[in-house]
Amino acid sequence: MDCMSRGINDLQGTRNAVLDRSVPALRFRQMLQKFGLESNGYFADIRHMNWIEYSRLPSAAGGYSELYLDFIAGASSARPFYPFSFRENSGFESILRLQQEHPRDRTVIAGVLREQNARFGASARTLQHIAALENPSTYAVVTGQQVGILGGAFYTVLKTLTTIQLAARLQEKYPLFTFVPVFWLEGEDHDFAEMHYAQFPDPSGALAKFEYLPGGVLPERNPGAVGEIRFDHSIANVLEALEKGLQPTEFTPPLMASIRECYAEGVSFNEAFARWLNRLFPDDGLVFMSVNHPTLKKQLSPLFLREITEFPASSQIVIGQSAELEKTYHAQVKPKSVNLFLFHKGGRYSIEPRENDFSLRGTRHFLTPDELAAIARDTPEQLSPNVILRPIVQDTLLPTVAYVAGPSEVAYHAQLTPLYGHFGVPQPVLYPRASATVVEERVRRVLEKYSLEIQDLYGDPGLLTNRILEQISEIKLDDLFDRTGKGIQTQLNELRFGLKELDPTLLGALDTVAGKIDSSLGQLKEKSVGAQKKRNETAVRQIERAVASVLPGGTLQERQVNIVYFLNKYGPGFMKWLAGEIDINGFQHQIVSL
Repeated sequence: MDCMSRGINDLQGTRNAVLDRSVPALRFRQMLQKFGLESNGYFADIRHMNWIEYSRLPSAAGGYSELYLDFIAGASSARPFYPFSFRENSGFESILRLQQEHPRDRTVIAGVLREQNARFGASARTLQHIAALENPSTYAVVTGQQVGILGGAFYTVLKTLTTIQLAARLQEKYPLFTFVPVFWLEGEDHDFAEMHYAQFPDPSGALAKFEYLPGGVLPERNPGAVGEIRFDHSIANVLEALEKGLQPTEFTPPLMASIRECYAEGVSFNEAFARWLNRLFPDDGLVFMSVNHPTLKKQLSPLFLREITEFPASSQIVIGQSAELEKTYHAQVKPKSVNLFLFHKGGRYSIEPRENDFSLRGTRHFLTPDELAAIARDTPEQLSPNVILRPIVQDTLLPTVAYVAGPSEVAYHAQLTPLYGHFGVPQPVLYPRASATVVEERVRRVLEKYSLEIQDLYGDPGLLTNRILEQISEIKLDDLFDRTGKGIQTQLNELRFGLKELDPTLLGALDTVAGKIDSSLGQLKEKSVGAQKKRNETAVRQIERAVASVLPGGTLQERQVNIVYFLNKYGPGFMKWLAGEIDINGFQHQIVSL
């Protein structure tokens, strides 16, 4: 066998190892370059593929809890807190049977969805999906998120992609049923500070923040459901600042035109968010749902009434489950005595029981039990679920077979299993959203230039910089100072032996001198490293920018950067490329390379 044939065999073996995620894809790509096979179709599936175990990501970057890691791994210690495994067909088949037996008024819900999605610029396929939801053999694959400006952080796009692709895979696997991707707009949330901004890397790699502030200031009081807030004239100034902050490309003008069509004066957060995601996913038939609608709340009236009249039953159930969870893990959220908010005078306030009545937290407004029960029966649109009750509300209305969740959602769902049983609602399969970092070509060039793996960028940046400086410098400071320190230590040991024979009381003075020498050497090394960095400023900048690209602000890219950054740089084709690259069955942090 000649050298080339042996090389190809090695490549094929390495390809399989990359697919098993035991060999980094960057090393494989270097092998392809060596043999001139970069464009070979057989290897195309993994040329740009790489994975990082969640446990290897730095905790300072927003690391993952032990519960989430065990959930992903299918550990026996985590299984009791989740009724179905997302890895097993039996889980999906079980929830399908449960949903078939669970009654709900599909016609009423579909009517509301038609009304809402018409305002959101629904496609013909979305309308087909809504019509399908009236059929008892149709089921929802759901995800949800707060309605942040321009979709918020990149993980919103990853959640949506996962939901769309999971629905498609279930459709393939179970052709007798229909599966519809649904996005639950968490627009009733009143935390304006979490939804009023988007972030993008500026030309230097630092994060630039673009904020919408009504009238130019952050609201001081509880603003009520953020999703219903309508943009005032200052949104135009925000978008103007955004356009100036983006690096001009051929894609900038049409991108900004599209954004301005979605985000305009008089448009609500809910509507702008849904319209924007419809631009990102125009062909996937995504159905948006906002629970803040009188007809939907009427469907929820019995649930709300039960929560009010039986309190603190729900809380006690969740507390009991949380106590079991905390024997091994942590409890993500704390239930309230009443897991409902009330809309009052423009705000959204937690309902708190007192000895004989109820109060709205932070106000002087009080309600008798009869008054609160009457609200639940007659005007339930005034009520809003908190984080504990929201999943129950969602799955009361929708025939949900799977919920696509982020790490925090996975954690708090572990507290909710018996609560689903309490309300008689089928609990769906919990499916982890895709997690990914987009590595641009300039970052790949840095990796290749300095023979680095992508994982190296997730370590200590100071140690990485020093390592590269040692690699490229003619003077190896670590070796130099290590040899010098050992030499000095040898001489001091000889001196110690002589002084001990002469006068043992001098050994204390020797220790003082040794400490000063050690300290001075450390300071000198720091100055030497600084001088080396200055001498190699280009290399330092390249490493710092590469780290900032994958860990902007020291946090995972998906939790900071908005999708607009990539659309502006690479155009509308970026979304189709991303959809083709993301593997929703990887269950690790995926590296996708442009």
